[in-house]
Amino acid sequence: MTNRYIADIVQNQDPLMMPPDASVAQACERMCERHVGAVLVADRSHHLLGIFTGRDAVRMLGQGGDATRTRLDAVMTPGPVTIAPDAHAIDALRLMSDGGFRHLPIVESGEVKAIVARSDFEGLELDRFEEEKALWERIA
Repeated sequence: MTNRYIADIVQNQDPLMMPPDASVAQACERMCERHVGAVLVADRSHHLLGIFTGRDAVRMLGQGGDATRTRLDAVMTPGPVTIAPDAHAIDALRLMSDGGFRHLPIVESGEVKAIVARSDFEGLELDRFEEEKALWERIA
């Protein structure tokens, strides 16, 4: 299928969520354990506060930060772009491309449900997106 619903892509997912006061070191350790590239920073009610990615860790370390003392809320991207579970794959790919990011939180009624990464999409979805992008470039 070339344009699945986001809910179908992330079904039964247990996204990595951590509180804002967790350290960068703790987040990186959990990301390694789970083989994921992002942490959803959320409160106890699973309301999304921000997103922390490997890029954020590299930036913090490159600026001389201390991973054991730096809290996620100090280096996360606050209020990230989100998408609803009933959106289509092409919509997520457009958002990620337009925003220049590789991870997109899935939020429904203000509550974190999952996260989708560019690597979660299938070849046909990516091909369709690239064709659409090329068409827009020719038109513009």
